Amino acid sequence: MQKLFGTDGVRGIAGTELTNELAYRIGHAFAQLSTVGCQLLIGEDTRASSPALAQALAAGMQAAGASVRMLGVVPTPAVAQLIPALACQGGAMISASHNPHEYNGIKLFNAQGHKLPDELEREIERLVGAAIGRPSLAESTDAQCAPLHTDIYLNHLRSTVPSTLASDLGYPKLAIDCANGSASATAPQLFSELGFACDMLHAKPNGVNINHNCGSTHVAQLQAYVRARDDICAGFAFDGDADRLLAVDEHGNLVDGDKITAICARQLLRESRLPHNSVAVTVMTNLGFHAYCDRHGIAREITQVGDRYVLQRMHERGLALGGEQSGHIIFREFASTGDGQLSALQLLNVMRATGKSLGELAAEVELYPQVLVNVQADTAAKARLQSCPVVAVAIAAAEAKLGEHGRVLVRASGTEPLVRIMLEGRDETEIATLANDIAAVIV
Repeated sequence: MQKLFGTDGVRGIAGTELTNELAYRIGHAFAQLSTVGCQLLIGEDTRASSPALAQALAAGMQAAGASVRMLGVVPTPAVAQLIPALACQGGAMISASHNPHEYNGIKLFNAQGHKLPDELEREIERLVGAAIGRPSLAESTDAQCAPLHTDIYLNHLRSTVPSTLASDLGYPKLAIDCANGSASATAPQLFSELGFACDMLHAKPNGVNINHNCGSTHVAQLQAYVRARDDICAGFAFDGDADRLLAVDEHGNLVDGDKITAICARQLLRESRLPHNSVAVTVMTNLGFHAYCDRHGIAREITQVGDRYVLQRMHERGLALGGEQSGHIIFREFASTGDGQLSALQLLNVMRATGKSLGELAAEVELYPQVLVNVQADTAAKARLQSCPVVAVAIAAAEAKLGEHGRVLVRASGTEPLVRIMLEGRDETEIATLANDIAAVIV
């Protein structure tokens, strides 16, 4: 059986790589590994392919004896939060996160709202591979539709900050980019009910415009919007399923996941809410983040890329905060996965507590220049990456050139057919040249 799961669930082109039949088989396998007669939740993002995949997944779950509640369009963290809140035994989100609309994916969660460990994903792969015959894809007409449960999630988010948050900040205006994705269904209500004036951008999904030149993967539009106005205190950009956040300060400058994590870590430290004075971050985290943490006595736990690995380390070490440069930020006191809307609220709360603007807070975290080059690579090319001597020589040459003032990270993407080349150093021109040198020998 070909490996199904990447760093964030199953993902592929909808209809060809991720078919309704495969979704059925995954749902059936997942329910087989759950308690007999268990109740499972399914949420979905705004892609045109999501409803059919959700129905197929539900049909597979029901065929294995589970009952299913369909949440409709919700953020991924809403599924994770509602599973334990509604005493369910697990659930799934139909989404390909930040990918273009033609992709889709399936993210699975256990009874605690945590993404599945590697060993359970491997068992699901085994069951899917062992399945015989073509499954029935009859619609799961008895799956309960429960969209009103979204209010439980939104009430939880509001409970994590003071009810006076907006008034304490002077009722500022926010610019919010929903990426034409899941946040379109929740962000307008969440922020307006907290008392914020909001300019909502890209909040009209049509099935194919999710992440298209908008959201956290195309934040330049939000930056330009904020720069053209003088009445906005911050901009927030979510990805397609709203589990990531990138921010923009009042001047239109980008505030990435590393800066957001650093800002929130220091505030938690001030409030004695940062266990072991430590945060969990990944190998992609900027060297400037580490320098900032050193200045303020904040230790780091380093993991491989993927918010599930960040969360795993947080559990192992009893940590309260973890984050990725891409905008997955986990506040373990409040959530079991990254949550873009929760992260936005926590960032606003730091602004309230410190009396500083987002620009002032972000300026305290000086990041090193960083270059990321993506190279198209199929499964075979990814597999050759670690053993290719030409690539190894190019990496070694770049590392020697940078010395102790930079670093090189080359890895196969777990969610896309890409090899990612990241270089960091003091001279942006130099690291761009070195990154392209490495890219040229990856085949």
